[in-house]
Amino acid sequence: MVRGARVSALDALDERQREAASVLRGPVAVLAGAGTGKTRVITHRIAHGVDTGAYSPSRVMAVTFTAKAAGELRGRLRALGVEGVAARTFHAAALAQLNFFWPTLAGAPVPSIIDNKVRMLGQAADAMRLRPSTATLRDIASEIEWRKVSMLSVDAHAALGRSVSGVDTQQLVELQQRYEALKDERHQLDFEDVLLACAGMLEAESRVAASVHEQYRHFTVDEYQDVSPLQNRLLELWLGDRRDICVVGDASQTIYSFAGAEQRFLLEFERRHPDATVVRLETNYRSQAPILEAANALMKGRPGALELVPARETFHADAPTVTAYDSEREEAEGIAAAVSARIAAGTSPADIAVLYRAHAQSAALQQALAAEGVATSVLGGTRFFAMPEVRQAILALRAAAVAPTEQGFLPGVQRVLRELGLSDEPPAAGGAQRDGWEARRAILRLAEDAGPDENLRTFSDSLMARAKDQHEPTLRTVTLSTLHAAKGLEWPHVHLAGWAEGALPISYATGFEAIDEERRLAYVGVTRAARTLALSWSRSAGRGERAPSRFLAEMGTTARGTGILREMSPNATRADRRR
Repeated sequence: MVRGARVSALDALDERQREAASVLRGPVAVLAGAGTGKTRVITHRIAHGVDTGAYSPSRVMAVTFTAKAAGELRGRLRALGVEGVAARTFHAAALAQLNFFWPTLAGAPVPSIIDNKVRMLGQAADAMRLRPSTATLRDIASEIEWRKVSMLSVDAHAALGRSVSGVDTQQLVELQQRYEALKDERHQLDFEDVLLACAGMLEAESRVAASVHEQYRHFTVDEYQDVSPLQNRLLELWLGDRRDICVVGDASQTIYSFAGAEQRFLLEFERRHPDATVVRLETNYRSQAPILEAANALMKGRPGALELVPARETFHADAPTVTAYDSEREEAEGIAAAVSARIAAGTSPADIAVLYRAHAQSAALQQALAAEGVATSVLGGTRFFAMPEVRQAILALRAAAVAPTEQGFLPGVQRVLRELGLSDEPPAAGGAQRDGWEARRAILRLAEDAGPDENLRTFSDSLMARAKDQHEPTLRTVTLSTLHAAKGLEWPHVHLAGWAEGALPISYATGFEAIDEERRLAYVGVTRAARTLALSWSRSAGRGERAPSRFLAEMGTTARGTGILREMSPNATRADRRR
């Protein structure tokens, strides 16, 4: 590692970011609002610790919630000259420790991980002569996951009175018991068992705990607002009596309570650690001022809410717009027309996203956008490097590298991709052929952006490395995504569909806490937008009538040109929609 590569680790940060990155010892809480550069702070803080000698990279663990986020951390750290940091998800870190210690402790290999909880639950149900639907089995699986990450026994869970439609309480208890028995018989663990087993191992085996404490001295936890009681307990066991922990999070972005996340661990961090350094990051580098005003209004007075301010003053920034439609079909068509007009005016499709509360809303939007000739990618669908067209292209490029020609690097890539079906003109939008074309075109763009010394071998190796880190290239398509899947991402232009009562907040969110979770989900959607934000809702869904979402009123929907939001007619001109 070259020290000179990290000389400016702190110089590249603003005042608050630098403050957070400079405190290398003791408990630290970084309360980082949307778009305030939390990943930048995490990586530069670790780089600064390594650069000053306070940290040895192999003694640092950075914990994330997704493999993609872990890959991004590793990539950014490499760019800062830091190698060897354990940037992993909770589950990956726990599984690595089980794999290392279990064979010695148990004298047997680590149990295998089941790949389908629903299938095993179905087998347990068969033994009880029950015939629950697949949807019911999925709901039971989700309930088991919630129980485990909440650290509850089957009996304690039953005492809470939580239920799953289609099975009574006693059946739910017996199903869980039979499911656990089946796992034990087959020497298997499920995803949540990995955390439970690791925690149990650390609690029961002092020599294992001592070894882990010796290995990892400094911890950083991203998205700390999303930790469950089980994850927080495991973190405490990893930490032991050490104090070097930095947590980063935003209570306003807690949107996984249904999966066991509890924002109280972030909100109460300072109380549990009275000597903690707490830094608030509220300078937003993503969104224009009117968008931030709407976001702040939505979360005003909520626990842990941060007051976002734009990093720079912007002039002539349009307020977010709100459009009401008579039906969901008309809403989808209106959004598609607005997206098409923006693309026609010169905006790249990759700079546009359409976000919604539930997957069921995507079909009408896909159909309407395809009718406008707009290609889309659904976030949360098949990952880029898992697409057969991409795997085929990487294999073909590796094969071509074995016998290079005189064509040169870029012509060689073009030849391989053309042989696989990349044409000059794209197929019609809305089908598998267009999806494959967009994937091959993305690979070609990576080749076009490569350095002068690139060759087919190094290029195919770089594609394999990107696949490992889940560093996916940007497709030049409009992104469709649920609000949950969009968390952590951003686009210049965002459309938020379905802002009606019953859709957002969703119909089954009835209690105070459930509505608050929906509000945070709405906040996540609003803060994905950088330049323009268009919200819409439809007055009817099937045979029912709907009212506009209460969240629109909270953000200040008023007459055109006043207030935080601007009302727009469905018949607005294309010039208006491009603004």
